[in-house]
Amino acid sequence: MQTGKRFRAYPTPAQEKILLQWIGHQRFIYNAKVSEDRYYRAFAKKAVSLSGTPVPVDQEYARFIGPETSWLREVPSPILRNGAVRWKQAYARFFSGLARRPTFKGKDGRQSVWITSELFSFRTNDETQCGELILGTKKFPLGVLSFKAQTPYSRPASLHVSVEAGKWFISFSSEDGLPEPKEEDTVSWLRMFSEEELEGKTLGFDRGVTIPVMASSGRRIDFSDIQKARMEKKERTRKRWQRKLARQQKGSQNRKRTKRRLARSFEYAKNVRKDVIHKATRDLVSDPDRTLFVVEDLKVKNMTRSPEPKKDESGRNVRNGARAKAGLNWAILSSCWGLFVVLLSYKARRSGKLVIKVSPQFSSQECARCGHIHPDNRPSQAGFVCQRCGLADNADLNASRVIAKRGIRLLLEGKVPQKTIRRCGIGKLKTLGPERSEVKASGEDDKTRRTKRLRASSAKEELPLARSETPPTAQSA
Repeated sequence: MQTGKRFRAYPTPAQEKILLQWIGHQRFIYNAKVSEDRYYRAFAKKAVSLSGTPVPVDQEYARFIGPETSWLREVPSPILRNGAVRWKQAYARFFSGLARRPTFKGKDGRQSVWITSELFSFRTNDETQCGELILGTKKFPLGVLSFKAQTPYSRPASLHVSVEAGKWFISFSSEDGLPEPKEEDTVSWLRMFSEEELEGKTLGFDRGVTIPVMASSGRRIDFSDIQKARMEKKERTRKRWQRKLARQQKGSQNRKRTKRRLARSFEYAKNVRKDVIHKATRDLVSDPDRTLFVVEDLKVKNMTRSPEPKKDESGRNVRNGARAKAGLNWAILSSCWGLFVVLLSYKARRSGKLVIKVSPQFSSQECARCGHIHPDNRPSQAGFVCQRCGLADNADLNASRVIAKRGIRLLLEGKVPQKTIRRCGIGKLKTLGPERSEVKASGEDDKTRRTKRLRASSAKEELPLARSETPPTAQSA
């Protein structure tokens, strides 16, 4: 199965300058393809009936190199080519419904460059026993890039070199040779157990703001008091740097240093959240007695959406609760609801275990003992008292046990939703599908548009494949 690796890199100042140049050149090609696509689509919408010009979706980039952009020749050509390939991959994701249409990439935030195998090689330093990455070509050499590998790795086909808050990383994915367990086999195996046996193998999780994650076993996944105090201090520091950044002149060196310090102020809280969730999910998955994990199917993106603006009769904007909603959104996002499910899901899948999402409706008002649902069962934020059987428990703990029972019931009834993995690849599809701009204003399809094939082939080659009615195995027999 594919495993991802991310190691800290330590380039020299001269190497940093070259890598930043590679990043900028690749970003320029990507943005140029985005700009070209927008131009063609706008032109096709207005004059497609006259010109019939199709929107090109290709990997060509040579037309962007001219007298005014001669500086693009200062980097290896695969760097430019990979910028066009990244744009086409993003467009393939758009056609597959996995993402939106590609947009411009900015200079702020995390920056990365995609490097393919013809530009790098790995080796190990015998003296320091550290990994070394040799980047560049004879014409454009970068040299040896040192990095710290915490785990063993195999040589990948491509890698990314990224920089964030002044720190450099290399990341890649490679095959580890281990078979990946199938979810269908795990579901079939778990359905062989009875409901009582599954209760001992199941953990339910309730996600909240006060307690980020509460397990049905009583375990709380939360940050320590020291971590909370330090994150609050970093938050005050971040606001101070933001106020200072707003007063500085754009393009100045002081503003660049402030932006770097502001980026580092975000780093501590982000690393703490990842560290806590990574360790917690690893402990949960490593437990041999737990095989089924049940979480609520929360739409975090919808829950953290900003409220719609409100206007009075005269058309003036009135208060819509955006300030209070912003505070709730920040509390939800800082509790790592989505990150917990993502990390738990892929670790459980690698270990042959199952993660189920159930409906969160009335889970905080339902009794885990008798199943009675009523709003009066929740007298306070932290308390739960059942009005029928008298069960008194912590509200989050009771909700997590309700979620665990819902997951077991869903599994035994055979209603576990099968996850459809949608993939996209520019080398797997012969055509990229129709584009909205290829339709005429009258509603008729553009007859002048021909589907572009990724591999040219004649009609004689495709004819036997199209008319063949005998399976290949029968033909060989």
